[in-house]
Amino acid sequence: MTAPFDTNSPDLVSWVESANAPETPFPIQNLPYGRFRRDASDPWSIGVAIGDQVLDVGGAGLFHSSEMGQWLTLGRAQRQAQRRAISVALQHGNEDRARFAPWLVPMSAVELGLPCDVRNYSDFFIGIHHAYNTGRLYRPDTPLLPNYRWVPIGYHGRASSIQVSGRDFVRPKGQVKPAGEEAPSMRSSDRLDFELEMGIVIGRGNAQGDAIPIDEAEDHIAGLTLLNDWSARDLQAWEAQPLGPFLAKSFVTTLSPWIVTLEALAPFRKPFIRSPDEPQPLPYLEAQTSRELGAIDATLEVWLQTPQMRAQGQSGECIVRTGLAQAAYWTVAQLVTHHTINGCNLMPGDLLGTGTLSGDGLGQAACLLEITQGGRQPLRLSNGEERLFLHDDDTVTLRGYCERPGHRRIGFGDCTATVRKAKPSRP
Repeated sequence: MTAPFDTNSPDLVSWVESANAPETPFPIQNLPYGRFRRDASDPWSIGVAIGDQVLDVGGAGLFHSSEMGQWLTLGRAQRQAQRRAISVALQHGNEDRARFAPWLVPMSAVELGLPCDVRNYSDFFIGIHHAYNTGRLYRPDTPLLPNYRWVPIGYHGRASSIQVSGRDFVRPKGQVKPAGEEAPSMRSSDRLDFELEMGIVIGRGNAQGDAIPIDEAEDHIAGLTLLNDWSARDLQAWEAQPLGPFLAKSFVTTLSPWIVTLEALAPFRKPFIRSPDEPQPLPYLEAQTSRELGAIDATLEVWLQTPQMRAQGQSGECIVRTGLAQAAYWTVAQLVTHHTINGCNLMPGDLLGTGTLSGDGLGQAACLLEITQGGRQPLRLSNGEERLFLHDDDTVTLRGYCERPGHRRIGFGDCTATVRKAKPSRP
């Protein structure tokens, strides 16, 4: 389990002036990792975000490789040592500033890619309020199935359609069978939805057949990202039984470009408390360290910008504000351990989604399916527009940040994409 150390000190300031601005998501206390390139013909390089700049850590001599896969396999001690070296290089007063300055490039001048090559993707269902609220739409008498409180529910998703923040996607098509119709038909989705999630990026993997013990699980986590698991609810309603999501989820998943490390998140850990009247985890999912610091206190938001807002110069409206610690029924360590308990081998760069992270209060429902009660009650926006589900050219942006008195606020960067009109069918 990580704990705060010197690189998290709120007293640290950087000679990169934009990193000292109170509103930046990337102060020197954060230092998230991602990949960038200056030109489309260039290979990807490992970058660290600092203010509005990207530091080329390989070029600056702060890592021996430009391959993100090499960084992902670092052990915790190596990862912490590198973080300290980068922090020292960027701290105000560093006499070697001239050595590192040439390896900074404005974030606006580079292309940001997926933070790593995602080989495998699994999506969990740890948001208990989301599970209850959506379950109530279909099973009013038993919103939560009996296994929910005992086992971290998940399914294996599609890695090939994961794309980085900033890329648009077209509205998906599939089989739909509306109520009252005798047979399904092929059409574009009319019930397109977002899902506010976080992504857990795996660092070091495990050998097939060897489970990762709960007290070692966080050694295998490189960090966290924002994740939008776009969902076509009309496709999902028809196809999901009995094997779960398929085309309703596989058309696109959007990921933020930065991996915020567990070291950066250390000041924002808190106890993970399971109510005494709830079933307690089975022994393989139980650890004292998880109880003491298993939760991560991150505030998460969804912003919606409609075409009308865009035409009027409005940046969008926050329609959801929730929190990871309040929503999650399982810890990130428990997800890693459970994923491997049957001998499944995780690999560097594998991605685990948390599932939709809805809170239990007003404005905390983290998808339109919940907000609109299954498409029955429209979401009313401040400009008078309404939404049951997403329209063409709507832009959805996820944002997240951690803050605590006595510490610098850090952020995850934007996770954004715009829905485009479905492609015409071929004759």
